Amino acid sequence: MKTSAESRLPAGLEAPTAAQRAKLLSLLERHAGAVEGSLETPVPGLFLSRLTTAHAARHVLQQPAFGLIAQGAKTLLAGGERHAYDPFHYLVSSVHLPVLAGVTEATTACPYLGLRLELDAGVISELIPALGPGAARESAALRGIRVSRLDHELLDAVLRLLALLDTPQHVPVLAPLIRREIFYRLLIGEHGESLRQLVQQDSQTHRIARAISHLREHYHQPLRIEALARSVHMSNSSLHHHFKAVTAMTPLQFQKQLRLQEARRLMLAEGLEVGATAHRVGYESASQFSREYRRLFGRAPAAERSQTPAEAG
Repeated sequence: MKTSAESRLPAGLEAPTAAQRAKLLSLLERHAGAVEGSLETPVPGLFLSRLTTAHAARHVLQQPAFGLIAQGAKTLLAGGERHAYDPFHYLVSSVHLPVLAGVTEATTACPYLGLRLELDAGVISELIPALGPGAARESAALRGIRVSRLDHELLDAVLRLLALLDTPQHVPVLAPLIRREIFYRLLIGEHGESLRQLVQQDSQTHRIARAISHLREHYHQPLRIEALARSVHMSNSSLHHHFKAVTAMTPLQFQKQLRLQEARRLMLAEGLEVGATAHRVGYESASQFSREYRRLFGRAPAAERSQTPAEAG
């Protein structure tokens, strides 16, 4: 199984200091409080996470976001590739991706503490000209999930954003400025090219992001590759090649995961019966739905439906 974690910083970047790491931990401990799970903050797009127990990997839809951990560790599996990060690394997801995500280190004494900052494509687009004419312009699409070594400057900006939670009256004015700085530092970072491609209209990654958006909106409808490729101005072969380059999945595999994740939500959260669920998410054959559901989640949909959301994980 492949992994994307990096082991060292690029030249010219300094590692965070012990004081920075201690401050990050202190801020998250204070503002996450005793929450078990995710907490939305007054800063737009910023969420804090706290878990006191590690949990088995769960199927979720990863959003375009920047992720950072102060304590503990987390692993995401996307299309057979493993992306692991910890307090020494950060994660950037540039597109929506169905993943298998699990917190691998968390205890009552040392809970998992992390944050997620949703990416803002509009702000990232505005920052592109500041990179100058020498910014890389790769034609090949890049992976939609990247893990990089955390550096001093990026963590400093994150600390200032978190510190605003102590003075919420300053959030409307200062938060947009600091979020902009964080996005800028991600853009000039080791894997910034994937973010640059995301917002460049003529890039392959941007076209694949549009294809992903179409699949998310029409996941319950039959997949017609020719029509999807035509809608994003790509050939069938180019769509397959670049879609797999970004997601590590084919469009059909991607759609199948979207369907099955939504099916699970419908049964657990809304109590929909199996046959109706299969039809709702686009399956004509209930038996095919059951086979594919069992293959992905490890149990038959009828057995899953009998569980509570907490029991099912």
